[in-house]
Amino acid sequence: MLIAGVIPIADLPLTYGGVSFDGADLLIDGRRVPCTQGTGAMVSAALATTSYLKVAAPCALLAGDMGKGDGSRAIYEYLIANIAELAPDVLALHYCLPDMNLTRRLLASVAKCAKRPVLIADAASMYAAKAAGLAPSFDVFTPDAAETAFLADPAATHPAYVKFLTYNAVDKMPELIKQAYAHKNAAKLMLVKGATDYIVREGEILATVSEPDVPDMEPIGGTGDTITGMLTAFIGAGLEPHEAAIIAAKANRMAGQMAAVTPATRVSGVVAQLPAVFKKYLCAWSGVCINGGVE
Repeated sequence: MLIAGVIPIADLPLTYGGVSFDGADLLIDGRRVPCTQGTGAMVSAALATTSYLKVAAPCALLAGDMGKGDGSRAIYEYLIANIAELAPDVLALHYCLPDMNLTRRLLASVAKCAKRPVLIADAASMYAAKAAGLAPSFDVFTPDAAETAFLADPAATHPAYVKFLTYNAVDKMPELIKQAYAHKNAAKLMLVKGATDYIVREGEILATVSEPDVPDMEPIGGTGDTITGMLTAFIGAGLEPHEAAIIAAKANRMAGQMAAVTPATRVSGVVAQLPAVFKKYLCAWSGVCINGGVE
């Protein structure tokens, strides 16, 4: 599996390689990347999941970008030129500066792959997919409440400019999900992250996850990225996307509870609990009973 996105480090060049963890940072092609929020948190959660499952670690394609778009363009162009040769079974796109033309070119390159990868988009990659009219070409989106309101609003060009305020969006989530699909701005499957997580396939709500309720996770940066990272890893391990989404949503909440999070907790503290969560619950949730998991 391949996870691609930018990191807010000015001097981080385009970096590609398998991911490992030294107890403090991610290591990718000899470079150290923090496991904080954003793409780093997503990669960290994916690595924790693959390590527990004893399957191949994720590869990452990262670049520094401080908002000028240079790192984002480098990632797009590298994928456009090399995706057929890289041949990932899962391609998860995180934050890159939205660019409709580059997104269209990337999807055209993906279409030429001998085996099409499962396409996942989170954060700004969803914005670009919607703007380019390519959302239905993706297999999974993982929006939060505000991003779902953005997908539901055909006129919005960014989640900051939607006709539904976020506090109203939370109450109207099933309707917003319906509108996102009606306007063809949704992927085949969506995991809508929030106080209640919605797992939706082709407009049908398959499941909701709301327990355990851990409100102090809300202000911790990166806890939504960890869900997407786990989801990516479980799909890469062979689970169906909707199964992977349900397990990822449950595991994230349970990890927050086990970590006894406060608003001051770093997302790395949540990721550190994932092996214990998997050992205690994964067998019952999925039938994947390994590493002494409780049956």
